[in-house]
Amino acid sequence: MTWTRVFDRAMEAVAALLIVALLVTVTLGIVTRAMGEPLIWTDEVSRFLMLWVAVVGWVMASRRRVHIRIRFFHDMMPARGWRTAEALMQLAMMLFGALTLWYSIHLVQANYDLEATTVPLSMGLLYAPMVLAGLVTLLQGLAELVENLRNWGRSPYPPMATDLQEPAE
Repeated sequence: MTWTRVFDRAMEAVAALLIVALLVTVTLGIVTRAMGEPLIWTDEVSRFLMLWVAVVGWVMASRRRVHIRIRFFHDMMPARGWRTAEALMQLAMMLFGALTLWYSIHLVQANYDLEATTVPLSMGLLYAPMVLAGLVTLLQGLAELVENLRNWGRSPYPPMATDLQEPAE
């Protein structure tokens, strides 16, 4: 099993655990509020968990290449134009990943010594998953760019179904 597959499996497990933790925390907050004895920490912990769930989802979507893209005009281009547009998108993805990584490191450092209001957690933990997201986005963009450049001379379009069928007799 490759390291990327191990990473993907780990992200899936982390996502499942975070979603269960978020569900339990929100449910606990609702039940205790309904009983007239609300736990003060459930809202804040839910915010932390929600951000972590969103970022892990971002990482998983980047790895699977399933982020939303509007490709109407992109797919109408000739093969070379398609590859060029794809390379530009991958460079933009790498830039976005690098900027996210850079600024999130600074956010973690700036908020590390601040403590959350209701739980003894560093506010730096709120921004920590953004470091992972920036790094994965940068590396995924690089991997996709390298793959695109390696396949530069090939058509990005799958063969037409009519080309695959034998002629009718």
